[in-house]
Amino acid sequence: MPILQPIGRTFLFFLEATGRLSLFTMLSLSHCLRPPFYPRLILRQMVEIGYYSLPVVGLTAIFTGMVLALQSYTGFERFSAESAIPNVVVVSITRELGPVLAGLMVAGRVGASMAAEIGTMRVTEQIDALDTLATNPFKYLIAPRLIAGLTMLPILVLIADIIGVFGGYVVATHKLGFNPATYLENTIDFMEVQDVVSGLVKAGVFGFLVTLMGCYHGFNSRGGAQGVGAATTNAVVSASILILCFNYFITELFFAR
Repeated sequence: MPILQPIGRTFLFFLEATGRLSLFTMLSLSHCLRPPFYPRLILRQMVEIGYYSLPVVGLTAIFTGMVLALQSYTGFERFSAESAIPNVVVVSITRELGPVLAGLMVAGRVGASMAAEIGTMRVTEQIDALDTLATNPFKYLIAPRLIAGLTMLPILVLIADIIGVFGGYVVATHKLGFNPATYLENTIDFMEVQDVVSGLVKAGVFGFLVTLMGCYHGFNSRGGAQGVGAATTNAVVSASILILCFNYFITELFFAR
């Protein structure tokens, strides 16, 4: 039936894209685990992903913590539960807001950059030149980025957690009238190791997803400058959607009862 043709075509396209991505992921992981490695390229990507992303992640974290403290105060004041603000801030930052917002910021900055860089190499035939020179593109381009994203995003999220909690502390003590010692005591007493660990696990997964999407869409880009632009957009959108989806599944894994 003609009305079913677009549905079937879309479904087949989805299956084809899923298969290509699965094969690309398995091939990339195999090259991440097998020598030879390129330590200098890995270190360069760590600096690019971690150090250069720190300003935007730090700004996002501190203002998120500050806004969270203000919003919690306006809500809890109605029930005379202002003492719960430190608890809400530290749990929200470490479990959810820290890893998710850091992942989205890195996806917008690093994922787009990787897709544009590798996509430009693809359309200008630089990747074909690597093959000609007997250099595996997965070893040289993909594996260093995946390793760097997997290792650096948890460090970024750990720093973002500290900065976000500090932002809530500043607003609570200087604007809302909390006692600094009491605020810190409540924060430390209520925070659990599982809260921090779950956030760091999410960060590792998000870092892998961001770099994977950037590398995948850049590596498979076609059609000159227009194709590179489309690959950049697709990398950011797909990474953001996967971050939100995997955030639910990891939360279900850690906190479902």
